[in-house]
Amino acid sequence: MTAAGALSLPRTTATAARVLRQLRHDPRTIALMLLVPCVMLFLLRYVFDASARTFDTIGASLLGIFPLITMFLVTSIATLRERTSGTLERLLAMPLGKGDLIAGYALAFGAVAVVQSALATGLAVWFLDLDVIGSPWLLLLVALLDALLGTALGLFVSAFAASEFQAVQFMPAVIFPQLLLCGLFTPRDAMHPVLEAISDALPMSYAVDAMNEVLRHADLTTAFVRDITVVAGCALLVLIVGAATLKRRTA
Repeated sequence: MTAAGALSLPRTTATAARVLRQLRHDPRTIALMLLVPCVMLFLLRYVFDASARTFDTIGASLLGIFPLITMFLVTSIATLRERTSGTLERLLAMPLGKGDLIAGYALAFGAVAVVQSALATGLAVWFLDLDVIGSPWLLLLVALLDALLGTALGLFVSAFAASEFQAVQFMPAVIFPQLLLCGLFTPRDAMHPVLEAISDALPMSYAVDAMNEVLRHADLTTAFVRDITVVAGCALLVLIVGAATLKRRTA
């Protein structure tokens, strides 16, 4: 028998398939994940209807931020719901490792993130006329990594919440500081040095920087590769820590 803590591809994919089957029967959650980022981008485009350049400036950044936020909310609440219902406890009583469980959830929500990111990117570039110098495929890549980062953060914070309300309360602590310091509202190098140093340690800052690299450069840049590597690395690190902190028993 494989050790419970070791990753197993069959167990991981079985977990992902179970989560996707549950999501299929929850149309409101599917709508939240797939449609809300698109609706927000649509509204933003016409808020700046008289200034298309403004939409071009911040639209690319928000294309990465919106998927991160929605995936954080949905993942944290969905995972906590399984914990409070006793599903996680029953699963972990079986030969199912914590790593299998976290990887399965990440795989399932990651599949949804692919669709979400493709819809949002396609809407922004081909229907809302987001003016991007670089390749739209690079925008899609960053949006997908941001959504996966949101998934990882949601899985992580769900371990520390006792109710769905508490899971939502983590959003001001985890998401809002990153939103304020990521460079969306003002360049990071124009901030107070202390805040700039903090922003350098936050993954959303690199997500916004990566989007801006695609917005301004036709070719793949070293800075873009660095930024997406940091975002992907942070997502992987948070998933590993989330697996380590996952509780076998519901408090």
